[in-house]
Amino acid sequence: MIEKLQTIMKIPELRKKILFTLGILFICRVGAHIPMPGIDVGALAYYFNQAQNSLFGMFDMFTGGAFQKAAIFSIGIMPYISASIIIQLLGSVFPTISKMMRDEDGRRKITQWTRYGTVVLAAAQGWGVARFLVSMNSDYMQVVPNPTAGFYFMTMLTIATGTIVLMWLGEQITSKGIGNGISLIITIGIIARFPSAVLEEFVQLRNGNRELVVELIIWVGMLGMIAAVILMTQAVRKVFVTYAKRQVAGKTYQNQASYIPLRLNMAGVMPIIFAQSIMFFPTTLAAFLPDDSATKGIIYSLFDYRSFSYMGIYMLVIIFFTYFYTALTFNPDDVANNLKQSNGFIPGVNPGKNTADYIDNIVTRISLPGAIFLGVIAIMTNVIVKIFPGISYNLAAFFGGTSLIIMVGVALDTLAQIESHLMMHHYDGFLKTGKLKGRKG
Repeated sequence: MIEKLQTIMKIPELRKKILFTLGILFICRVGAHIPMPGIDVGALAYYFNQAQNSLFGMFDMFTGGAFQKAAIFSIGIMPYISASIIIQLLGSVFPTISKMMRDEDGRRKITQWTRYGTVVLAAAQGWGVARFLVSMNSDYMQVVPNPTAGFYFMTMLTIATGTIVLMWLGEQITSKGIGNGISLIITIGIIARFPSAVLEEFVQLRNGNRELVVELIIWVGMLGMIAAVILMTQAVRKVFVTYAKRQVAGKTYQNQASYIPLRLNMAGVMPIIFAQSIMFFPTTLAAFLPDDSATKGIIYSLFDYRSFSYMGIYMLVIIFFTYFYTALTFNPDDVANNLKQSNGFIPGVNPGKNTADYIDNIVTRISLPGAIFLGVIAIMTNVIVKIFPGISYNLAAFFGGTSLIIMVGVALDTLAQIESHLMMHHYDGFLKTGKLKGRKG
C-alpha cells in the first residue's frame, strides 16, 4: 500500500487532483465549525446531547456535527440531494424530463433546475432551522437570546449561502479533483465523527468499564460489517448477451459475447434514507396527543428505536422502498430496446417485450436478498447498542445504517477513479488484476 501511495504521488496530474480534493474538503470542515450569529452554542450543544439518537441526531450525522454547532454549513448539502431526488422522481413520471436526462443539452438544463431548487429548499429549511432554534428557548435555557425578525432573515441567508457554497465546492471536486464531490462532502462529515467515537471507547476501556476481549470483539465485528457491505455493494447478477454480426464505420464485427451487470442493490442507500424519514413520523404526530392518551403510549412503545417492534417495522419499510426506488430508477424496457438497437440478444429469449420481462423477473428476484441485507445493515446500529449497552452511539453508527453504506460506496468509487489513472499511466492498480472487481465491466 505504501508503494501504491508513492506511485500516486509520482503522477503530477493525479497528485494535483488529490491535493485539490483534500484542500476543498478541509474548507468544508472549517465551515462546519463557524457558528451562525445570534446563537448560544453552549445551550445548543446541551440540547443535542439529550437528542443525539433522534431525527436531529441523524441529520447532524450527515452534516458532520455542523447542525449541532449551528454552523454556516449547518444543513450541509442535503437541499441539493433533495432537489436532485425530486428531479429524478419527476423524470420517472414525466416523459419529457426523462428524455431531457438522456440528452446533453437537456442534462445541462436539469442541472440548472437542480441548482434553483437547491436555493429554494435551502432558504425554506433555513427558515425551519430558525424556528426550530427559537422553539428550544425556555426559562432555563436561551438558545436564541434575541429571536427577532432579523435573526430569522440572517439565519435563512446564512444557511442558503452555506449550502450554495458547498454545492459549488462539490462541483469543483467533481470537475477538477478526484471522486464525486457531493458524495465526498457527505462522507467526510460522517468520518469526522469517528475520532471522537474512538476516544470515547478508549475512555471506557481505560476506566475499566469494558474488558479488552469485548473491545476486540467490537472492532473485529466492525471490520466484518465493512467487508459484508463491500461484498453487497459489489455483488452483481450477470445476464449474458450475444451481439450478432454487424458492420460499424466500414468495419465488420463478428459475434461477440458480453453481459449486463445487474446489481444486487440497485437502490443504494436511498431506501434507508426514505425509511428513516417515515419511521419518525408516528412519534412526531404522537407528540401532539395528550400525555394521558393510551394511543400515545402505544405509538411510543412500538416506535422506540430500541424495541424489536421498531426494528421489524423498519426492515419491512426498507424492503418496500427498495422495490419502489428500483422500479423508479431502472427500466427493463429501456435495456431491452438498447439491446435490440445494437443487435444484441439474450440467448434463448426473444428480443423486445420478452427480454424486458426476463430482465424484470431477474431484478425482482435479486432485489429481495438485497433489500433484506439493507434492512439488516440498517438495524445493526440498534442491535449493537442492545448487545453492548455501554458502547458509544457514535461508534455503533459505523457498524451499519446509512453512514456505513455511504462510506463504502464513496470509497469504492474514488478508488476506481484512482485505479483508472494508475492504469492510464501504465502503473499497476491497487489489485493485481489491474481493476476493482465489480466497478468496471
